[in-house]
Amino acid sequence: MSPSGQGAAAAIAAVVNRRTASAVGVAEETLARLTAYDAVQPQIWISRVAPDALLAKARAVDERVAAGEQLPLAGVPFAVKDNIDAEGFDTTAACPAFAYRPAASASVVARLEAAGALCVGKTNLDQFATGLVGTRSPYGIPRNVYNRSYVSGGSSSGSAVAVAAGLVPFALGTDTAGSGRVPAAFNHLVGFKPTKGRWSTQGLVPACRTLDCITVFAGTVADARLVDDIVACFDPADPFSRPLANIALRPARIGVPQRSQRQWFGDAQSEYLYEQGLARLAAGAEIVEIDIAPLLEAAQLLYGGPWVAERTAALAGLLASDPDAIDPTVRAVVEPGKDMSAVQLWQGIYRLAELKRHADGLWGRMDMLAFPTTGTTYRVSELLAAPIALNSNLGLYTNFVNLLDMAAVAVPAGARTNGTGFGITLIGPADSDLGLLAAAETYLAAADLPPPPPLDLEGRMETVKLAVVGAHLKDMPLHWQLTSREAKFVGAFETTPSYRLYAMADSVPPKPALVYSEDGAAIAVEVYELDVAAFGSFVAEVPAPLAIGTVTLADGSSVKGFVAEPRATIGAEDITQLGGWRAFIAGR
Repeated sequence: MSPSGQGAAAAIAAVVNRRTASAVGVAEETLARLTAYDAVQPQIWISRVAPDALLAKARAVDERVAAGEQLPLAGVPFAVKDNIDAEGFDTTAACPAFAYRPAASASVVARLEAAGALCVGKTNLDQFATGLVGTRSPYGIPRNVYNRSYVSGGSSSGSAVAVAAGLVPFALGTDTAGSGRVPAAFNHLVGFKPTKGRWSTQGLVPACRTLDCITVFAGTVADARLVDDIVACFDPADPFSRPLANIALRPARIGVPQRSQRQWFGDAQSEYLYEQGLARLAAGAEIVEIDIAPLLEAAQLLYGGPWVAERTAALAGLLASDPDAIDPTVRAVVEPGKDMSAVQLWQGIYRLAELKRHADGLWGRMDMLAFPTTGTTYRVSELLAAPIALNSNLGLYTNFVNLLDMAAVAVPAGARTNGTGFGITLIGPADSDLGLLAAAETYLAAADLPPPPPLDLEGRMETVKLAVVGAHLKDMPLHWQLTSREAKFVGAFETTPSYRLYAMADSVPPKPALVYSEDGAAIAVEVYELDVAAFGSFVAEVPAPLAIGTVTLADGSSVKGFVAEPRATIGAEDITQLGGWRAFIAGR
């Protein structure tokens, strides 16, 4: 379903309210989907409702409808991030030693269920909502539904996956530094982070209590708005709740980072997709480049300043009684807060006030910001190898939003060639929520994005195509270096007529050097496909003066392949006229 179209949640509620379908029937279909996807990613769940209990809840919804009630979420299944209380489920925050059974649901969950929604389970997360990656949980690592080599994003990992996989129309997440936006971007979803205090956080395990927001993941803006209609309210039980307000937002001027400040971390596809998104936005608005240095400075206060101590305060008991129960990366993030002084805290508060005054001044010059949700994405293996540094990269464009009291909605903006989603986040001042949702819907309707790629149900493997030209050809002395890595033969090809081939001097075993040249010829090569890890280990074994670069084939496509430094031609024999290494070996 298009992110700008009618919501799946609204469609289900409509047919259940008309009694052309039953909540029980919806629940049965949901249970079947959940069971089927368990074979793919069971780790997206920490706990699930018993089938009999879900069907009993569905029957109760059907009875309410039969009695004449019109329920805005009649029979709609949804999921809840497991740092939010839901009656009948333990709350773990992805830490078994922390688990407890709440006496009642969090306010937002209670309001959704009162509207007829059916909670099907509690979803996995980065432990204690500390992370933007989804890799920090003892319950497993939820992965991107479109390419399971890549992270789902976090901390609301399981909630995003549950929606993107089509298991539920919407799911609750949370957002302190981007946890309700980053997973939305990676999984082609809408992620709505309301103004702080617009949705009650009563019943939420705190990460940074003064910054935390409960959020929603949905396939459409319409469903995100429907959830907001139901749960947005002033809640006296939440000391951080505030009365609802609505400021008009007409996005005629849209702020974007100065070109020199945009960071893509080597991801050219993200840069391209962002430029495409801005071109669509520019069709109806003025694009204004702004200096984002003050916003980035505010963001640094979250993990590099005294707000770390707020996370420490939330975990103080467990840090003292059972620190080993905390994920090592999470513990490394929160433990420094124990050494923060009150002086550092007040200095941080004062500096944030100055930065917020600057940020508030932006709204006199523009109506809305449109930032990349992230500058790139990463494979799970990459995040496990560098968990803090790469996580920080993902938070570059998200960490400042809650600190500076802004509202935001992340929307899809295209797909990378690996299937993962790229997103743009529309950001406005506090209480601009409804205007942001309207702007998001307008953008998506104009963008007319193609549907997301197929779900990765088989475990899509990231691969690299490699052209070999000499000793690695089939039946040649070094071919075993490919077969030992389970390289798959793609085919025999020729390069464009822009290469020269040399037989290097004193090379054992004999090897050629392929060198780019404008007066070259087409050279025969063989192309093999290796998974990324195997390719990396292969490259590590390539000796100088050979190297792996990019080779252009006769059909215009480019693959990785053997190239050579200029010194490889010293004393070498030019064999270009033979058209390939096999001809040279045959003639020796």
